[in-house]
Amino acid sequence: MSSDKPTSPRLSDRVQSIPPSGIRRFFDLANEMKGEVISLSIGEPDFVTPWTVREAGMYSLESGRTHYTANQGMKELRQAVSDYAGRRFSLHYDPLKEIMITVGGSEAIDDAIRALVNPGEEVLVPEPAYVAYNACVKLAGACPRSIPLSAKYDFKLQPQQLEAAITAKTRLLIMAYPNNPTGAVMDRQDLEALLPVLQAHPDITVISDELYAELTYAPNTFTSPAVIPELKSRCVVIGGFSKAFAMTGWRLGYAMAPADVIAAMNKIHQYVIMSAPTLAQYAALEALRHSEELVRDMREEYDGRRRVLLRRLHDMGLPCFIPGGAFYAFPDISSTGLSSEAFCEQLLFDQKVAVVPGTAFGNCAEGYIRISYAASLENIETAMQRMADFVARHRTLINKEQVKKAHAGI
Repeated sequence: MSSDKPTSPRLSDRVQSIPPSGIRRFFDLANEMKGEVISLSIGEPDFVTPWTVREAGMYSLESGRTHYTANQGMKELRQAVSDYAGRRFSLHYDPLKEIMITVGGSEAIDDAIRALVNPGEEVLVPEPAYVAYNACVKLAGACPRSIPLSAKYDFKLQPQQLEAAITAKTRLLIMAYPNNPTGAVMDRQDLEALLPVLQAHPDITVISDELYAELTYAPNTFTSPAVIPELKSRCVVIGGFSKAFAMTGWRLGYAMAPADVIAAMNKIHQYVIMSAPTLAQYAALEALRHSEELVRDMREEYDGRRRVLLRRLHDMGLPCFIPGGAFYAFPDISSTGLSSEAFCEQLLFDQKVAVVPGTAFGNCAEGYIRISYAASLENIETAMQRMADFVARHRTLINKEQVKKAHAGI
């Protein structure tokens, strides 16, 4: 006997095992609130895409360039990526066989993971980490294995930690420097310290997420693991245009890797995407050819904001690792007596300032919050004043509670 009760399609166990993004939760809450919420929660440049880049995209439309491109991306764009990577970061890849254009760096990460792991294999994810990594690993049927990083070591992956995390099932190591959410940078010496461990485990491939490579602040310097000769053949380099060129809405990224890896990734790309948006590819071509001075100007502006934010956090008495790259600060808020989630929720509702709890990036980040300084200096200053009032009030409450306990003999 059939039931008249309506039924819903059965959902995938893999999809149901993935939590919603902890970043987007606070972004959405801020958008729903009435009043002047200052959002320092999303990692999106507040700059507009440079005019010449926008113009190139518009011209491609006006010229009727509205058809598919090659699956791997326009040949001239892949050549431009190759030239740029060699010129800026000493990375050398064949544009015909070792580079592909994707819909954002996120697609490149997903393609790389699915192309390189089998169900049940393990992927090492140093945490705190960008929220997408664990989700992509699970969707591929593999198992993410966290490596908790510490402010004691400037949130850099240590050789002994890497060695201890490796098992017979380990297939991939995801590295992301400059790091989201901490802003940590690993220089060549730091990377070479990992080399003996990786050489002892030749079956492990490194996915290097380098979306923030251009946003590295002196005296720090960016180094890709792929410039180390012993690692290049074992690296998949992920790059993109969103952060450095203020092109988040254009959704364009790229991957650079050995030819067999790119061929495997391109299979996934062919069936799921076909080709990246044509107008975005023409815009990216202009960005790579003529926008390095504009990127430098944006980097200098971020650096100035970074210094202001760090000074304000110091004045509040919140310890904060000095970020060497990206556009995030990751202060320790444990002195307020609040958990990361409670701090962010109360700050949002009490002071109308949106930041992200550290736990969105891994359980090891309890007691931290992520603050984006991809916002105007005026908004940063106002938000920090509100946060200073909030922190001071909670410290006063803690002190009163401690006095009460002392008087009660607890």
